[in-house]
Amino acid sequence: MSKQHPIIAITGSSGAGTSTVRVAMEHVFRRDGFNVALIEGDSFHRYERLEMQRQVERARRENRNLSHFGPEGNLFDRLEALFMEYGERGTGLRRAYLHDWEAANARSQEPGTFTPWEPIPPDTDLLFYEGLHGGVVTEQVNVARYVDLLIGVVPTVNLEWIQKIHRDTAERGYSAEAVTDTILRRMHDYTHYIVPQFSCTDINFQRVPTVDTSNPFAARDIPTLDESFVVIRFRDPRKTQPDFPYLVRMIHDSFMSRRNTIVAPGGKMGFAMELILQPLIERLVRREF
Repeated sequence: MSKQHPIIAITGSSGAGTSTVRVAMEHVFRRDGFNVALIEGDSFHRYERLEMQRQVERARRENRNLSHFGPEGNLFDRLEALFMEYGERGTGLRRAYLHDWEAANARSQEPGTFTPWEPIPPDTDLLFYEGLHGGVVTEQVNVARYVDLLIGVVPTVNLEWIQKIHRDTAERGYSAEAVTDTILRRMHDYTHYIVPQFSCTDINFQRVPTVDTSNPFAARDIPTLDESFVVIRFRDPRKTQPDFPYLVRMIHDSFMSRRNTIVAPGGKMGFAMELILQPLIERLVRREF
């Protein structure tokens, strides 16, 4: 970890709701006027979209496992190298993954492709990563050790699957059967490379629905925030120093379920994130964390 060039990482699987945290963080960055180096986790995938499809089909024929969750589908070594270099010198190489035609047209490229690697501009206040592997640890790499503040976004697994099925069918044109097949195919990588990260996150935000999600593959609707609670767990309160009485007063209808855990109404999730994370980010930038 580096107090000179701080790194904040949001980690959570596809459909987990990391975009909610990203919006909260953007509000914090804008209010404080921080110059931030933004890193998207998808930019460290190993293959562009069409090549990934070919590689997945090849792995299927060879009875091998390949997914965006595991090391074969990603450049973990380059992500670790970026975090290490940024922490030491405030620089490093990044690129973007162009998800849709709007982003691709702006670069005169095809959707599902990468932009060239480019150096991070000088004089940024911090690096902010959002993606699948902000705290990944394998036998070869340890990304988590370079992160100053690691935040997990992890809904209950059935809710996560419901969100992914609805998003990929509505926004990306996949069939429900194809999305279900993807969920099942990458389960090994999910349990080995995604889930373990949440044991080393500094703060976890877990959304728990209060409606029946017992069969996520048949659910017609995504439970709303107002139909959920958010469980906020601080792994080591001595590090993050949360003011629990203040937070419970400020987050209406919240309560503490354990000495390091706050439960809040789901509709307050964005507010709770900003309330908790803004002072931590400010302390990081002031080198007081």
